[in-house]
Amino acid sequence: MAVAAVVTFAATYLTLRLSRKHSIMPEIRERDVHTDPTPRIGGLAMLIGFLISLAVAASLGWFRSVFEDPIHILAIASAATLIAVIGVLDDILDLDWTIKLAGQFMAAGILAWQGVQIVSLPIGGLVIGSYGVSIVVTIFVTVLVMNAVNFIDGLDGLVAGVVLIGTSVFFVYTYLLAQQTSPTNYFNLASLISAIVIGVCLGFLPLNWHKAKIFMGDSGAMLLGLLMATSALAVTGQVDPGAVSTSLLAPAFLPLVLPLAILMLPLLDLTLAVLRRIRAGKSPFSADRKHIHHKLQDFGHSHTGSVLVFYLWTAVISLSALALLFIPAELVLALSIASGIPVLVYTVWPVIKRRRKRAKSK
Repeated sequence: MAVAAVVTFAATYLTLRLSRKHSIMPEIRERDVHTDPTPRIGGLAMLIGFLISLAVAASLGWFRSVFEDPIHILAIASAATLIAVIGVLDDILDLDWTIKLAGQFMAAGILAWQGVQIVSLPIGGLVIGSYGVSIVVTIFVTVLVMNAVNFIDGLDGLVAGVVLIGTSVFFVYTYLLAQQTSPTNYFNLASLISAIVIGVCLGFLPLNWHKAKIFMGDSGAMLLGLLMATSALAVTGQVDPGAVSTSLLAPAFLPLVLPLAILMLPLLDLTLAVLRRIRAGKSPFSADRKHIHHKLQDFGHSHTGSVLVFYLWTAVISLSALALLFIPAELVLALSIASGIPVLVYTVWPVIKRRRKRAKSK
């Protein structure tokens, strides 16, 4: 995590300097919120941070069990490199959406083909169908997560912060689950990928916070989505389904619930965007300025305020899901409502403020 943070920060700074020196700054688009030309290939720095961190982990004896099967690691590194390169090309050349989608399927296909796929879930030793079914489901889930993360990339610090919060919660879950299922070895692929993603986000955020000096672009957003999906998929292969305590039924469902909880807002935004565009007779991947983060600004939130709304809801939803590890579902529901009310008030605060103003003026 520390290595990923330091390397990513240094790589992001160098990418920023090179982008400015060689004027690699795309023109401002109609849907963009920023007004000054800004480099949009920060995903390249994030890829460097990921690959170097992975190499460092391989040299440490602690992670020997993770690197026993190098095919999985090579598949993840190859898929990450492919999706980041496609993203960079899109950020610079504005590729057709069909080419970008094909690249996403190729990256997801590399993972599934080399065995980084949904194998089983710790729910009574449930096995996911046949090998073919597993590959199809894995590819679909990976492409879905990549696009969900990419679709919310519209404000400074939004994606990096949301992924940082969500992946931190997922890291805690994978670590605690490893303690229960393999008490002699807490080191597993899911925790390693999550730790590196956290570090990458920490290293990138300082230069991406409002006003951002550099954007992660499609390369960074799709890379983070791919790695989030990979860590979730790895749980199903790294954890022995039969080893999960039968007394902890709710936690056993977390490999399904937690990734969905973390990505609830991005998935909601993705669904609404696809439906909206199809209804308008457009491609589901055509860009517009009607995402949830845009709506929050139209609602009256500032740039930073809109980002904080996403942060708060991501924290409430993902922490509520994680709480199922420790306390009964009924109590989790009560705590979720109690913590969700102030976040809801903050979300609608601009409306409350406007109504108060109107009432005073009358």
